[in-house]
Amino acid sequence: MSAKEKNILIVDNTQQGEVLRDVIRKYSNTVKVVSDPRLALESVKCHSFDLIFTEIYFSGGYSGIDLLREIRKLTPETQVIVVTDHATIDTCKVAMRLGAYDYLTKPITADELGGIFERILVCKSEPDSSNIAVEISTRECNSDNFIYGGVLSCSPAMLHVYKVIKKVSTTNLSVLIEGESGSGKELIARAVHANSPRASKEYQPINCAGLSETLLESELFGHTKGAFTGALADRKGLFEVADKGTLFLDEIGDMPASMQAKLLRVLEDGVITPVGSTRSVKVDVRIVSATNHDLAKLVEEKKFRQDLYFRIKGVSVTLPPLRNRREDIPDLVYYFLSQSCTELGIDMMNISEPAMNILLSYDWPGNIRQLRHAIRAMVVMCDGIMIDVKDIPPDIHKILALTSGKPTVDLAGKSLSDIEREAIESTLNMVGGNREKASKILKIGERTLYRKIKEFGL
Repeated sequence: MSAKEKNILIVDNTQQGEVLRDVIRKYSNTVKVVSDPRLALESVKCHSFDLIFTEIYFSGGYSGIDLLREIRKLTPETQVIVVTDHATIDTCKVAMRLGAYDYLTKPITADELGGIFERILVCKSEPDSSNIAVEISTRECNSDNFIYGGVLSCSPAMLHVYKVIKKVSTTNLSVLIEGESGSGKELIARAVHANSPRASKEYQPINCAGLSETLLESELFGHTKGAFTGALADRKGLFEVADKGTLFLDEIGDMPASMQAKLLRVLEDGVITPVGSTRSVKVDVRIVSATNHDLAKLVEEKKFRQDLYFRIKGVSVTLPPLRNRREDIPDLVYYFLSQSCTELGIDMMNISEPAMNILLSYDWPGNIRQLRHAIRAMVVMCDGIMIDVKDIPPDIHKILALTSGKPTVDLAGKSLSDIEREAIESTLNMVGGNREKASKILKIGERTLYRKIKEFGL
């Protein structure tokens, strides 16, 4: 669907609502304005809207936040943008946690609206970014926003991953997931299973790096009573348990060479033999593998069997590290905040802008797993309801001087033009190229930022 075909509702009781409508008509042919949030709710019940702009504050006690809550219940696929001329950061973050797609402060520029429509079209017009998951992403800061039960992104690299998963999940092809530790490989593996015809059958994961060769063989193929010391009874292996389902072989690059040969035979024949038995068992198992190694390089170095590599690499996907998808960090932060507060039985917390800027700037070598643990630690250490710089773990905070008042580069002897260029380039790198976020941090308009980017050749 193009922007011109989108149905848009504006909820505003001021003259600025009409002004906003006139500006939006540049992007859409169907724009409706109502002055009361209750009337807006009735319109939502009767008509389908793709995008809703709503003020926060109305007379009569019914607010834009109340309207947002109801819209999320009625039509979770509708994007809601909060608009106000006197919003506080806390109010806007509450709106974001409740499911608002974004918030804008009046007066709204044409560049801001253009950015909004561009992002929505990227996330919504691509067939691979919708209807491809157990829970469809609606840009909320809660579990419903996480495609495949934990994976959130609108970054181009991850949208490609979603496209591959959508296509391959309905087949029986083997899948190889590559990526750094903590980047979400098992979540993707679960997604493949959950969206496959095998979803009603068993999903069984095993870490190939954490077991000895003997124990790994027993875990995969099963064993008979007395097959080895400690085998007190017959036991089915994961291949047999996952029959008609999915077996996830995590860190397959660390599998011992002899086990690689045994695994290859099973994958080719579909037959296992439990340890200590002469009985063969026919199995029908889909294999999803993952590794943080470069398997192609291991094959070249004769550390991984080439025939097994091609057997497990029916289709491969590579997950980008978190530092290459920084635009996803705010949503991930609020999701993990909500998750941690719920687990600890405390009220929902917020996070200050300086603290968020540090999280955006950090490279996250441990990726999403590290971010989740850091947020949980911050929730525990925070004494109030607002997480600030002091609550950030020292190993993360010490890499930046964002709050120290000291410049991060030596400015002496540089022209103002060079300093401006470095500030813009560094900020764009910090936010993963997101121009809207960069303009807010730099406190300049998006149009000015675009002009500067072109001027400096960035």
